[in-house]
Amino acid sequence: MTSENSITRVLANKYSPSGAPSLDNFKVVSAPAPTKDSLKENQVLVRNLYLSVDPYQRGRLTGATNSYVPRYELNEPISNFGVAVVEASTSTDIVEGDIVYIKVAPWETKSVADAAAVRRLPHSTIDNARDFITVFGMASFTAFVGLTTIGKPKAGETILVSSASGAVGQIVVQLAKARGLRVVGVAGSDDKVELVKSIGADAAFNYKTCGTFTEAIKQAAPEGIDIYFDNVGGKFLDAALANINFGARIVSCGMISQYNVKSADEAYGLKNTFNILIKAAIFQGLFLPKYAGTQVESDFVTEVGKLYKEGKLRYRIDETTGLENAPQAVLNLFDGKSFGKSVVKV
Repeated sequence: MTSENSITRVLANKYSPSGAPSLDNFKVVSAPAPTKDSLKENQVLVRNLYLSVDPYQRGRLTGATNSYVPRYELNEPISNFGVAVVEASTSTDIVEGDIVYIKVAPWETKSVADAAAVRRLPHSTIDNARDFITVFGMASFTAFVGLTTIGKPKAGETILVSSASGAVGQIVVQLAKARGLRVVGVAGSDDKVELVKSIGADAAFNYKTCGTFTEAIKQAAPEGIDIYFDNVGGKFLDAALANINFGARIVSCGMISQYNVKSADEAYGLKNTFNILIKAAIFQGLFLPKYAGTQVESDFVTEVGKLYKEGKLRYRIDETTGLENAPQAVLNLFDGKSFGKSVVKV
């Protein structure tokens, strides 16, 4: 759909307040390509290279106006974190050829943005641009914040990580192992379980074939759970609560099992919350924007950067090629088809 004079865009087509989203939520269209001549003062014309695909985008398709992130507006481009190369600029700070990070990158092949809305990546090239929305991206930062500020890990403790092969989980597994924890990972296929083991988990199991969740956790962690890093919610969260130790910390990062329920009656009601009381546990939600620009973010860049440079950190990426295929990449997050951190190569 893209030519020299046109671009591809992915628009929000309709809202789905409940139930599973579908391709009907999106609309892929062509539009006239922006040009250098259209730039106003302190603007840049960018060609998008990679766009991040993340579970939180489901909430932006509900149409709700009371969320911590704004809903997508119908007939406007979907947006998310992205990296791009600057093709033209009227700014003295951002120049042609710079690789930039865009926090709110419209899902279109080329875009015009205010220079103040992009961040130049001084050590980036087209070859390594993807790293800034994957291993150094939002999901990895989420893993670091959740583990260090809520989990407060101590060597010798046991951590249980759900969705351990996913964008967040695979970083949690490796950072926890580096801190001397016993790591138990959970994933949704045998291939994913093997990945979790290969990146350092001491034990891992397939939640789809393990039988009773409570017993599977007990078998993998017979001495109990000190930290549970929750990415799924629902029935598995309940089983984890049944296995927590005194003083446990539960990091509530995501509840993907509950995102597409059709009604309140279909939502899973937790039964083991009494354990939070009698085990003096901490159950805390993770709000990432609170830590942006703080020392925690600096620590994240330092630690993850060092591990990655030394080859001590592996990161599986699920890459979709072509912006026109981006809607399916979003849907793949919710049916187990994605494997690792999902991105779109524009």
